[in-house]
This record gives sequence, structure tokens and C-alpha cells, in this order.
Amino acid sequence: MSKKHPIISVTGSSGAGTSTVKHTFDQIFRREGVKAVSIEGDAFHRFNRADMKAELDRRYAAGDATFSHFSYEANELEELERVFREYGETGKGRTRTYVHDAAEAEKTGVPPGHFTDWREFDSDSHLLFYEGLHGAVVNDKVNLAALADLKIGVVPVINLEWIQKIHRDRATRGYTTEAVTDVILRRMHAYVHCITPQFTQTDINFQRVPVVDTSNPFVARWIPTADESLVVIRFRNPRGIDFPYLTSMINGSWMSRANSIVIPGNKLDLAMQLILTPLIERLVRESRLA
Repeated sequence: MSKKHPIISVTGSSGAGTSTVKHTFDQIFRREGVKAVSIEGDAFHRFNRADMKAELDRRYAAGDATFSHFSYEANELEELERVFREYGETGKGRTRTYVHDAAEAEKTGVPPGHFTDWREFDSDSHLLFYEGLHGAVVNDKVNLAALADLKIGVVPVINLEWIQKIHRDRATRGYTTEAVTDVILRRMHAYVHCITPQFTQTDINFQRVPVVDTSNPFVARWIPTADESLVVIRFRNPRGIDFPYLTSMINGSWMSRANSIVIPGNKLDLAMQLILTPLIERLVRESRLA
């Protein structure tokens, strides 16, 4: 970790709400005058779309039905670690963009399913912001958790995650429920072994819990709304967290454990603003003094 060039890592699986969290961080950065350089996890995928399909087919033919974008081997994690380390030491680094659709293709000039060229970070940033699947990985090859100064986990309970993925992939990608179910099954091994262990490394976890029936996500007709959810916020180290202040400021919240607070789902943005703003301010203040 580097006091002079801090790194914030937001880790969450597909459909967990990391994009909403990124929007909240962007609001804080803008309000507090923080210049952040951002990198997305899919910039560090190992394969473009066509090559990923070929790799999936090759592995499936060889009897491996567990390979997915969640898997370590599908991502350039050593390159991501190098970027984290270089930024922490020098404030420099590079990233690229994975182009998902026609709108992004028009903006970047790169066909969907391909990567843009690598580009260097701006040289005058205050911090690095990562959002993706693998920002707190610790395995026998990399230790990304040790290089990030503030690690945030964003994860829904598993049935809610499946509902969100099924609805998103059917609506935006034209998949059938059966096709999405196949993807979910293929991802389960990596979800257990690659994704969930990261949430023991994170400093703060935000876990959305629906309070409506999600017992069969494969036939659910609606995604539970924020008003139909609670969010459990867990602090790895609760020392210094002013829980009485948070529960007084967030109507309907309460402490469920000595390191956890529960809030109404529609108060997530407010809670993140209250919790994260002073932490970001401290990182930037210490970087300026380093």
C-alpha cells in the first residue's frame, strides 16, 4: 500500500450493483475535488469475445465445464497486480477498455467484443479506482488485497444475484432462461473458489438482502426493488466507526453485530456517502502529506 498514491478497490460479481457503487464514488470524487483514474476489471480479461468462446469450447470438449470469466485463468491478474504495484509506487500505470456493444464501439472505434489499445494514466491523479471481479484476490500467484488501501465488497445474496443476471441477460443480450442457467452453473465453481474468498479480504462489505420471496430465481418475474431490500454493511475493523452517528443519520437502521449495521435498501447511497467520504478524504489528505 502507498500513502502517496492510494488505491480503492471495489469487488463484486456480475449484477451485484458495483456500477451503482461506482456512481456513488464518482459523486464523492466530484464533490470533494478528487481526481481519480479508473480501471475496469474486464479490461484485464485474457481473451476477447471470440477467443473466449473458443477457449470455452476447447475446455468443455476436454471435460472442463467450470471455466468462466470468474476464473483466475480467464484474466490477466498478474498484469493487474503489476498495475496496482506501479501505481502505488509511482502514480503511473495503464489500462484499456473492453468494448461490450455497438454504442461503445461507436465511441471507441473498436468492434464489440474486442479491446482498445492500452493507454497510460493521467499523471496528476489523486488515487486509483478499480471496479471489477478480482480486486481483492489472494492466491499462489498474486496478492492484490495487499496493494489496495481501501477494499469494498459489493454482493447480493445468491438467489438475488441469479434473478438479476437472468433478467439482465434476457433483456440486453437476448439469452433464454436456460442459456443463462447454463452460465450460472458453469460459474459456480469459480464463484466459490475465486469470488467469495475475496470478501474476507475487503474492509467494508455491502450485501443486499431481499425481504420478498426469491426462493425460485429461475421463474421470478421481477427483480426485488431497493424498497423491498435491506443492506447489511460489515466492517472488517469497526474501530473508529461511529455507529451511533450512522444509525441516527440513517432512518430505520440498526446494528445487528458489533461490526455490522443494517439499513433500508433505499438508503444505500446515503450510507455510502456518510461512510466513504471521510475515508476518501483521509486517503487524499495523507497522500498530499506523504
